[in-house]
Amino acid sequence: MNSRGNKTWLALGDSYTIGEAVPLHQRWPHQLTRRLGIANPQYLATTGWTTRDLLDAISKTTFSFTYTWVSLLIGVNNQYQGLDFPLYPAEFTELLKFAISQTTDAQHVLVLSIPDYSVTPEAQDKNPAKIQQEIEKYNQTNQEIAEEYGVHYCNITPISQLAAKDEDLIAEDGLHPSGKMYQLWVEKILQEVPLDEAI
Repeated sequence: MNSRGNKTWLALGDSYTIGEAVPLHQRWPHQLTRRLGIANPQYLATTGWTTRDLLDAISKTTFSFTYTWVSLLIGVNNQYQGLDFPLYPAEFTELLKFAISQTTDAQHVLVLSIPDYSVTPEAQDKNPAKIQQEIEKYNQTNQEIAEEYGVHYCNITPISQLAAKDEDLIAEDGLHPSGKMYQLWVEKILQEVPLDEAI
């Protein structure tokens, strides 16, 4: 078995992956790889990205090796920007196929559900009930696709909803998760996903 130092993680996504409003060391992929004792993750993620934005970025990026693990968390900006929902299943599927292609096995791909930002202070004047309903539809879709392709799926949405009663789970911008919430995500991932099988 190779040393853990040789193991790599590619984190694909948007603000929830890049850790908008928190320091780099508090991003969930950074916290997770630190707990696993492997190299810091490589990111392809930017605040505001939709599934199409991520696909466009992938087409312009050169990937020089196969990763031990690849994670994918994307879709909230499709909902936030009011894009036509049918775009999501097709583009998410394309992204998931890419993620699988960048590792040795579909079992080394991790999809995370989209957080429910309807509970955040910033969402309170934006029809929270509608946001929650739409996020649920997006998550039902990405979970079904993840199961179809045999990758791991971690539902962190219930954790995000705890922010309704715990302001410490929200970053200072009033919208994004805090490092404390990301830590809870990491704990759930470590409990549910057999990461050590690839480490």
